[in-house]
Amino acid sequence: MNKQEAKEKMAALVDQLNIYAHEYYVLDNPSIPDAEYDKKYQELRKLEEAYPDLTFPHSPTKRVGGEPLEGFEKVEHEVPMLSLGNAFNEQELRDFHRRVTNGLHEEVVYVCELKIDGLAVALTYENGQFVRGSTRGDGRVGEDITSNLRTVRSVPLYIPEQRLLEVRGEAYMPHHSFLKLNEIREESGEPLFANPRNAAAGSLRQLDPRIAATRNLDLFLFGYGQWTIDEIQTHSGRLEYLKEQGFKINKEWRKCKTIDEVIEYVAYWTENRGSLPYEIDGIVIKVDDLSQQETLGYTARTPRWAIAYKFPATEAISKIEDVELSVGRTGVVTPTAILQPVFIDGSTVSRATLHNADQIRALDIRIGDTVIVKKAGDIIPKVVRVVITERTGEEVPYEMPTHCPACKTELVHLDDEVALRCMNPDCPAQLKEGLIHFVSRDAMNIDGLGEKVIDQLFREKLVNSIDDLYRLKKEQLLPLQRMGEKSASNLILAIEESKKNSLEKLLFGLGIRHIGAKAAQILADEFETMEKLQQATYDQLVAINEIGEKMADAVVHYFAQEKVKELLERLNELGVNMSYERRQTDGDSEVSEIFTNKTVVLTGKLEKFTRREAKEFIESNGGKVTSSVSKNTDLVIAGDASGSKYDQAKKLSIPIWDESQLEAAIKGVST
Repeated sequence: MNKQEAKEKMAALVDQLNIYAHEYYVLDNPSIPDAEYDKKYQELRKLEEAYPDLTFPHSPTKRVGGEPLEGFEKVEHEVPMLSLGNAFNEQELRDFHRRVTNGLHEEVVYVCELKIDGLAVALTYENGQFVRGSTRGDGRVGEDITSNLRTVRSVPLYIPEQRLLEVRGEAYMPHHSFLKLNEIREESGEPLFANPRNAAAGSLRQLDPRIAATRNLDLFLFGYGQWTIDEIQTHSGRLEYLKEQGFKINKEWRKCKTIDEVIEYVAYWTENRGSLPYEIDGIVIKVDDLSQQETLGYTARTPRWAIAYKFPATEAISKIEDVELSVGRTGVVTPTAILQPVFIDGSTVSRATLHNADQIRALDIRIGDTVIVKKAGDIIPKVVRVVITERTGEEVPYEMPTHCPACKTELVHLDDEVALRCMNPDCPAQLKEGLIHFVSRDAMNIDGLGEKVIDQLFREKLVNSIDDLYRLKKEQLLPLQRMGEKSASNLILAIEESKKNSLEKLLFGLGIRHIGAKAAQILADEFETMEKLQQATYDQLVAINEIGEKMADAVVHYFAQEKVKELLERLNELGVNMSYERRQTDGDSEVSEIFTNKTVVLTGKLEKFTRREAKEFIESNGGKVTSSVSKNTDLVIAGDASGSKYDQAKKLSIPIWDESQLEAAIKGVST
C-alpha cells in the first residue's frame, strides 16, 4: 500500500468509525457488533502508526487521552455563560410567566428541558473541527479541558458546519458508570465520590486525560455561545440543527404553548425523574423565539427569558436499627445501615450505605439514631446526616470492628486507603464473593448458578475455590434446596459448557484487581494464551494501549502468586480453555447469511436462549437487533407472551419466526 492509498483508506476508516460511534453513543442504536468496530479501529491504529503524518485530527484514536498536563490554562468566554434564576414551586413559575408576558405584550412559546446535574462546558468548532473545550468557571473565565472532553465519546471531533460555532452543554456521569466507578474505588481503598455530579466534575478536571478516558462520561448539548448561523431564529430550531450536526441532544425536551403545559411537564418529571439513567435536578424553561429573548434581555446576573425549576430534595427520615458488615471479593469491609423501612423516590428503602469508618466517624453514627436518608434516581441510598435533636441518650455509638466478621483475621489499612481490608486469601466471604463474580454473566456466564445456590454449596462444603466447581457431580447437587433432577443436570451441563469460554471471560472471572471486562478483552487479544500472559513483564503490559500502570502492576502481582499458579494448573487439568477464541467474521469462515444486513426485533419470552444470547448470535452473523418494529424491520423473532410488537409485525406483513426457527438457524451455523 502506497502513501496515497493509505491516506484514502485512513480517511474512509475515520469516517466509518465516527458514524458507528455516533450510532452507539448518541443515537443508542449501533448498526454493527462491537467486535467489528474493534477490528476496524485496530486497522486504523496500525495505519496511523505506519503513517503518523497522515493522522486526521478527528480520528477516533485521538479520544484515548494524551500525556498528563501540568495545569489548566484559562479560557475567556466571548459570550458569558450566565447562571439562571430559580423557581421552587408552581406560583414562582406563574410569576415568571407573568413577567415574560408583561415584557413582551404578545403570545409566547416555551421550550422545557431536563436540567442535567453535571458540569457545564463549552465546545468550540472552527472549520468543522473541535478545537477547544472549557468549563463554565465563573461564567466569564473557565478552564481549558479540551484533552479531557475529547475522551467523551458523544462529543463529535468533526461536524459538517464549517462556520465558527460554540455550543454549550452539561457533561455528566450516567448512574451505571457512577456505581461502577465507586465500586472500583472502594475495592482500591480510595475515597468514594458523593454523587454523579462530583464524579463528572472530578473526572473532567483530571490533569491526566487518560484517567478521564476511563470514566465513561457523557454529554448533552442544550445551548450555544458564539453563533454565526443567523437563519435559525428559535431555540427549538437550533436544537434540531445541533442534532443534525451530530451533537447529542436530550430527547425529552418539549415545546409548551401555555404556562399550564409547562407546569404539567414539570409535574411529570418531578414524579418520574427516578426512571432516568442519569441525574437531573430540575427543569429549565426558556422562551423559544430568539427575538423575544432579545427583547426581554438580562438582569445583572441572569436572563429574563429563562428560569430553572429546582426539584425538592429526595430525602426521607428513618431510624438506624443496626449496622451490617459485608466483605467484598477483594477483602474490603463495607458497613451498611439497616433502617426502619421508608418510602423514597418510588421505592421502599430499608438499607443505606455508610461507605467506610471515616464516614461513620464524620457523621457520628449511633445505633438508634434518627437520620436523613437520600436516594437519587436508582443510585444506592445513603445516610447523609443525623438528626441530633431527636437523640434520647439511649443511642449506642458505632465503632468499626478490628477483625474480619467472616474469618476473624485482623483488618488492616493499606497505604493511605480509607477502606479496611481483610488480607486473608482463604477468607470464606472473599472466596464466596469471588465465586459469585466468576460465574456472573460478563465472566464465565454459568446459567443457574446464582448467589443462593453458591450460598448452599459453601454451606455444604461442596466448593471452597473456583476449581471445585468443575468437580461437582449431579448427585452432590440433588440434596440442595429447589434442585431437582432437571435443574441439577442443566447446571452440570452449564458448568461443563463454560470450560469452552474464550480467555477474556476467564481473565475477568478471576477477579484480578483493576482488570475489568474491557481490560480482560484487551489482554486476551494481545497475548492470546494464559501462559503468555503469565510470562508478561510490567514493561510489556504498560506498552499496551489502555493498560495503565496500576493495571500492569496488578497483573504482574497476581500471576506471581503461588496460589494463583496452582489454581490455573488445576483449571487447565480440568479442561478449562486457556486460549483466546477470536470471534469468527465473514472473512474467517462460512457463517449464516440469513441475518446479513437484516434488521431484527426480538419480542416475548424465549425458553432456550437468553435475549442476550440471541442478540449476540444475530449480530455476529451480520444482523442488527433493534427494539421497535417499523417498516424497516426485516424479521421478528417471537417467543411466548409476545405483545404489540407481534401485532405490529403482522400488520406490516413482516416475516415472524418462532423460537424453533431461531434454534434451527443457530444449529445450522454451529454444525
